[in-house]
Amino acid sequence: MSLSNIHFILVRPQMGENIGSVARAIKNFNIKYLRLVKPKCSWPNQKALATSVGAKDILKSAKIFDSVEKAIGDLDIVFASSSRIRKVNKKIIPVSNFIKKIKKENKVGILFGPEASGLSNNEISCADYLVKIPANKKFSSLNLSHSAIIFCFELYQNFSRQRKEYKSGYKSSLAKKSEVNKFLNFIIQGLDEKGFLQPDHKRQSMIRNINNIFHRLNLSEQEIRILLGIFSTLNEINKKT
Repeated sequence: MSLSNIHFILVRPQMGENIGSVARAIKNFNIKYLRLVKPKCSWPNQKALATSVGAKDILKSAKIFDSVEKAIGDLDIVFASSSRIRKVNKKIIPVSNFIKKIKKENKVGILFGPEASGLSNNEISCADYLVKIPANKKFSSLNLSHSAIIFCFELYQNFSRQRKEYKSGYKSSLAKKSEVNKFLNFIIQGLDEKGFLQPDHKRQSMIRNINNIFHRLNLSEQEIRILLGIFSTLNEINKKT
């Protein structure tokens, strides 16, 4: 299965801004194809271009159809998104499960209805499955682009060939245990001078707890230097007062 086989289909979308937001959403997740069925706003639409930001290419390549039947004509499997449970003879599945219904060779369509009313029962009848996004039962209607991006995320997680590993841009190396221990010795010496590690029979237990705190933090060399500077400064201030 490839993300290049996925087609998002907006049926009778009412606002150019929402179309642009959907274009941006699908491009965020490397999905290229957008289809529009009888858009209620003028097309091409300047507001759609404005809200699409860097996804103007998605809008410019979007295909326009005058019926759902024509928009899905070349597809193998179609999912209809709806926030409401309908009185239709259609298998209803949660969005987390719709991926399991897609075969490797399938050309896939995902239908979204107009912002005010959603898909009609006749339009839903063209789909293989009705897909529901679990949400607050008293307020389940999602913004069009929000609904689209949830589908995008599910698709991208399952079918992207790129397995992401994220690395921080932080430059400082992890502090060696000898550096952590040097810092701890400095702290313990200062605490002994102030009489903090009392009574004597609890001293080792307190030192052990202090060691546990700082060894499990995976401090960097820079962070050790900062902590040394902080405690040294506090020690100098205490000497002067």
